[in-house]
Amino acid sequence: MLALLALALVAVALAAPIVVRETARRRAARRAAKSREAFDLPLYDPGRERRAEQRARELLRSCVNAEEWAMYRDLGFIRIGGKHARRDADRSGRAPAYAYLIYAHKPIVAFVPQSGQLLSEYCVEFPDMSGGRHRLPASDDVLAKWMALTSDEDRVIRRANMHLVGRQLDPARIRRDLWRLAEWERRRQRRRQVASSE
Repeated sequence: MLALLALALVAVALAAPIVVRETARRRAARRAAKSREAFDLPLYDPGRERRAEQRARELLRSCVNAEEWAMYRDLGFIRIGGKHARRDADRSGRAPAYAYLIYAHKPIVAFVPQSGQLLSEYCVEFPDMSGGRHRLPASDDVLAKWMALTSDEDRVIRRANMHLVGRQLDPARIRRDLWRLAEWERRRQRRRQVASSE
């Protein structure tokens, strides 16, 4: 019995370094696998976002009217009249009492078209629910805001975070955009007049 116990102790003493080495090797392999996982990101496709934006522009173009599409294409934003103002303007033929400028990834800006007075900023967000990116492509963001305002303006305005103009957007930039919009409309009107006179 004593001989078996001595033999078992010798076997444990000889096996101990092998067990320690194997344990250390497995720990190192586990650490290496974890560090690889941290860097095992999917390959970045630089054209993916450009293709997504191109598809979003095509969708926007198919949904908005020709003037709004041309406005977005040329100026980078869309102006739409407010719902109540659209109804009153349709009846009277006058310009709407208030309107919105819709920017990509920026607040919606309410203003008075007649005077250019800036009323407020409405912060709304439409996150990308497909996973991956955190923001929609720019044209999808504009389309989401356009659809929300034209279908249920009251709900959008009620749920938005409202701020005075200047909280996120520079009022001077918005006034410059309103000037650019007025110039853009004058040029389009002149082209229409020239085309109709020919």
